[in-house]
Amino acid sequence: MMRTDWRDHDWQLIHTAPQSPTLHMALDDVLTHEVGAGRRAPTLRIWEWASPAVVIGRFQSLRNEVDGEAARRHGIEVVRRVSGGGAMFIEPGNTITYSIYAPQSLVKGLSFQEAYAFFDAWVLEALGELGIKAWYQPLNDITSEGGKIAGAAQVHRGGAVLHHVTMAYDIDAAKMLDVLRIGREKLSDKGTVSAAKRVDPLRSQTGLPREAVIERMIATFRRLHGLADDHLRADELVQAETLAQTKFSSPTWIGDVA
Repeated sequence: MMRTDWRDHDWQLIHTAPQSPTLHMALDDVLTHEVGAGRRAPTLRIWEWASPAVVIGRFQSLRNEVDGEAARRHGIEVVRRVSGGGAMFIEPGNTITYSIYAPQSLVKGLSFQEAYAFFDAWVLEALGELGIKAWYQPLNDITSEGGKIAGAAQVHRGGAVLHHVTMAYDIDAAKMLDVLRIGREKLSDKGTVSAAKRVDPLRSQTGLPREAVIERMIATFRRLHGLADDHLRADELVQAETLAQTKFSSPTWIGDVA
């Protein structure tokens, strides 16, 4: 297998109406599989969230990461994704999330670290155009002078790579600390203010609406790599809805690493 380049592929964009956290988890599973099987062209998917969530990584302990009582109190659903990495605190208007489903030939011969940097180079360029000096911080963060902006996760399987990123457009740091156990010890002596500082949202750095940041991201990807507007196929949606109900909503999957 020869290594391919971005422009060797016919990239498609999926950016649809808000969907539930479990459906998002299932769509990542299904679309990675479809690209790996050659039934779907490589795709960039911009997520819209129907409701708040905490998304934990495939290998994280539910109990260690999430305060279940606090999550219930705030009406926040807890879901587990198929890739590794850390917990993400999601509120619909405060978060920008995207997935890239690519053939493995795109990152053939690259180390994990190189693959992360490679997949996010276009975003760094888009942020630069918005006046944010951002850079890749190994292994899976995008950061800036103001603090961390985004976290990435990746999984390779079935001939495809799934690379997804959650960016903080804005953040309710107090609520995040209430729900996520992670970092409480690190932050308790410094208080909530430092938690907000560690993740510096795009809103404060750009002054732009969330939609304008997303528009710039899409335009930059289109200019650099080519991008045609697409939609979810009926069979993809049926597969994802089934998986959302049978796998990703199941206590067995969510609590898999207790």
